[in-house]
Amino acid sequence: MLIIEIRDGENIDKALKRYKRKFQNAGVMKELRRRKEFVKPSIERRTEVLKAVYKEKLKHENEDF
Repeated sequence: MLIIEIRDGENIDKALKRYKRKFQNAGVMKELRRRKEFVKPSIERRTEVLKAVYKEKLKHENEDF
């Protein structure tokens, strides 16, 4: 659970902004989306490999220019 202490005289908008930033950095939504459905380890590995191949392809295309 994320806890944000509001300082004396602090604007609520500023405290809300700090909360949102802390929430984003904690990766809560990313973790929830990841746990939403089970993905087999072989499928996860395949997507990692395909992502790496795609990145390498882009890297080589940019070197040609």
